[in-house]
Amino acid sequence: MTVGRIIETEACVAEGAALLAAREPRFAHALALTGPLPLRRREDGFRALLSAIVSQQVSVASANAIWARLEAAGFCDPDAMAGAQEEALRAVGLSRQKARYGQALARAGIDFAALRGMPDEEVVAVLVAVPGIGRWTAEIYAMFALGRADVFAPADLALQEAARLLFALEARPSERALRGMAEAWSPWRAVAARMLWAYYRVAKDREGIK
Repeated sequence: MTVGRIIETEACVAEGAALLAAREPRFAHALALTGPLPLRRREDGFRALLSAIVSQQVSVASANAIWARLEAAGFCDPDAMAGAQEEALRAVGLSRQKARYGQALARAGIDFAALRGMPDEEVVAVLVAVPGIGRWTAEIYAMFALGRADVFAPADLALQEAARLLFALEARPSERALRGMAEAWSPWRAVAARMLWAYYRVAKDREGIK
């Protein structure tokens, strides 16, 4: 397997959005409401994954506040995180579990440069081997830190709720059901995710993820 399309610029996102809207009228409707979709690229590496761990199961505001304290304390560096005392990590707002996950990541020795050349499923497999990194976190990393165009994160509750609203479903789809729906949006599943998150904000007037 080879690495597929990489989203590098807003033009890449716009290309994917236009193709999805042409293929699916509901996406055309969503795009008319949301306007141009954001790029949402970020640097890859330890910081990006640590940020994803910090963001798990907390609000955007809480995640931002904890991240600011981590940065101020110097814990966004892998060596500093690996050597930190649990009490110090708790003091900046990490739960005991997230402190353990952050240190496991710092000590995992992931070759982040090598991930850039791996197929999507291999990237996910490497990342989920680290305690505290589930498939959702790995897929978010692949989408935004590596720019993978055809990765989706169907466990995301905001994506599930947006799909329920946009596709007029009776109930919020399960992770498995949404993964199945998303197959029709290949090879631009990551753009479909951006569109659903944007639609979620319009429909719910609140952020989906950090």
